Amino acid sequence: MKISVIIPVYNEESTIAEVIRKVLLVDINKEIIVVDDGSTDNTSEIVDDLKKRNVELTTVHHSMVNLGKGLAIRIGLKYAKGDVVIIQDADLELDPHEYYQLVEPIRKGEADVVFGSRFLRKNPNIPFRSRFANFILTGFANLLYGLRITDEATAYKVFKTDVIKSINLQCRGFEFCPEVVAKLAKRGARIAEVPIGFNPRSKTEGKKLHYFRDGIKAIWTLVKHKFVD
Repeated sequence: MKISVIIPVYNEESTIAEVIRKVLLVDINKEIIVVDDGSTDNTSEIVDDLKKRNVELTTVHHSMVNLGKGLAIRIGLKYAKGDVVIIQDADLELDPHEYYQLVEPIRKGEADVVFGSRFLRKNPNIPFRSRFANFILTGFANLLYGLRITDEATAYKVFKTDVIKSINLQCRGFEFCPEVVAKLAKRGARIAEVPIGFNPRSKTEGKKLHYFRDGIKAIWTLVKHKFVD
């Protein structure tokens, strides 16, 4: 089973090399697809240099302007040739060594999609604001679509490639998560969750998510795709 690791990245010069190094250390059959979403720092140069030295870093796509995380993922999906797709953020909040347990439900034929849940494992480092936002968004998604998930907005989402490529994604930004959850639920995809670790970073450390603005957009996305194909 080959894994396509898609890494959307925007202005992460301080972390991108370490993230790629950690992904390379994971001993699985994989390809690494980096989509540089119009970075204005040294991210592009760092990624290009790493590609010259690593055969598993098969694809680097550079966008001329910043298009958004969702659109960067959609671009990455066009290059994916593996049996399974893993979305990997370009910061250091998540640990690529958890790929093994993330792909296991798919390998066993028990799921079409796996979410890595930050809330199935005790983690005192997760701030209250993140817990509260997750409680609202995940609860709303469960209520609207009849799901029983614990982490709607997790960055670790793993898909059978044919499943994710068959979905007509329209997202541009952080609304990737609610859109893919909504469309998977409407399709009746089998979603499994496994616990993961999480090392959250702050705005001063480069976190780009805006809780209120992106939270409102996520709720609207969930509602919209409930009634519109």
